Amino acid sequence: MTRSARFFALAAPFLLITLLARSADAAPDIAVEALFTDAAVLRIDGERKMLKSGQAHKGVTLLAAHAQGATIEVNGETLELGLSRHVGTRYATPEDQVVSIPRDALMQYQTNASINGRSVQVLVDTGANVVALNSTQAGALGLDYTAGSQTRVETASGTVSAWLVTLNSVDVGGIQVENVQATVVEGDFPSTILLGMTYLRHVKMNETGGVLSLSRAW
Repeated sequence: MTRSARFFALAAPFLLITLLARSADAAPDIAVEALFTDAAVLRIDGERKMLKSGQAHKGVTLLAAHAQGATIEVNGETLELGLSRHVGTRYATPEDQVVSIPRDALMQYQTNASINGRSVQVLVDTGANVVALNSTQAGALGLDYTAGSQTRVETASGTVSAWLVTLNSVDVGGIQVENVQATVVEGDFPSTILLGMTYLRHVKMNETGGVLSLSRAW
């Protein structure tokens, strides 16, 4: 055996151990798909998992979660991730973006969204023809809704005034749709903004095991 061959034979186990150690330390691919108070839905190496603060899965620990983002710990490193933000080597392009919304205790699908760049809570409602919000919510978003076309709608409280408006953008987990038609209803109905078909018709929807998945339809 030559000197170089003898050296390689001796060094090979060390190289193998080194490669295995580096592989073990590699960060998993992580995506934040949905955010709740003290809970988040994470996609870890392709597996969707809902974690509560303090829980861990595949070496990823959820330290905290709120409307603006999630704080996680991976391999001893603390990371702050916003909705749809990815870490790892296998980055999903926006075209591949999938947003997962777990069903809540009321059997409804609620999630964080952004309307005209402002954070809001929305309720997915395939029975609503348009995105719908009440006048207080519209005011908080800075909408000059009374400049829109006025109409009348039926609510549990009777017939009330409403205005047809166009929202600059509606974004759920990075899936953004521009120029979305909406209805602003006078009063306090709906209590949560309804994510209706003027947004939903632009996405693909799939429900499996109590989780509603939204993905781009274009």
